[in-house]
Amino acid sequence: MEAKAILNLSTLIDANFANTVDLIFNSKGRVVITGIGKSAIIASKIVATLNSTGTPAIFMHAADAIHGDLGLILKDDVVICISKSGNTPEIKVLVPLIKSAKNKMIAITGNVDSFLSKQADFVLNAYVEKEACPNNLAPTTSTTAQLVIGDALAVCLLEKRGFSSKDFAKYHPGGALGKRLYLRVNDISSVNQKPKVTPNSSIKEVIVEISEKLLGVTAVVENNTILGVVTDGDLRRMLSKTDDFSALTAKDIMSKNPKRISPNAMAVDAKELMETFGITQLLVEDNGKYAGVIHLHDLVKEGII
Repeated sequence: MEAKAILNLSTLIDANFANTVDLIFNSKGRVVITGIGKSAIIASKIVATLNSTGTPAIFMHAADAIHGDLGLILKDDVVICISKSGNTPEIKVLVPLIKSAKNKMIAITGNVDSFLSKQADFVLNAYVEKEACPNNLAPTTSTTAQLVIGDALAVCLLEKRGFSSKDFAKYHPGGALGKRLYLRVNDISSVNQKPKVTPNSSIKEVIVEISEKLLGVTAVVENNTILGVVTDGDLRRMLSKTDDFSALTAKDIMSKNPKRISPNAMAVDAKELMETFGITQLLVEDNGKYAGVIHLHDLVKEGII
């Protein structure tokens, strides 16, 4: 029932929606969103979404507003009132006060003939035929519809502002989501050890270097230019083919032209490269010079995977 109601919302979109987007986009103030009951909870979520996508917003509980919190509304603020019926006692008290302050007001309501709708500058129709509650009482479908309209507003404003993933990262610096948006390869590889051997290094030297640097790999370099790579797997394959490796050197067992990545690349790009080629390490190359190693385990530890 909720899914069908959401699909129907698209048929209710009209000029009021476009005008609301333009009003908020051109406003010099914030968006103040208010509601009562379950609609107040939806209002809080919409506020959070707007704030995180570049539109300053603040929540004001409709009941608290008429007991002092009305002072939250500043001169240039746009007010959004959310109410399924549009006729609750708190809304009837609050709306005239907002109107007297001459703030522009948008209604998100399921009743376009309500007191709220008639007082609002723009009405966003959130009509639903019936709640999913079997008694048609508990706000279920109606609050989902309100939430979807709020998301639609946020996304339209995001697009009008040209809000990019870099902007998003500024507002979400914490947790795995933030790291996916701002963490670069160098942020990880720079704290790792930097295993390397020469083409003529003995197999023993290769084994010692891989073991000591704890990355399961070593670069084979000459004049700090990458020639190849030797991994744990390369050593195992060598042992399966020969019993005497005393005369072998790094260049005899290395994999040539290994996958590499720039230190300025995003860490998430390193993850995608590893997944594409089924590998667990990437050599980091900066302007043609060996700069380190990034390992799959580093990405796991950072929450990128």
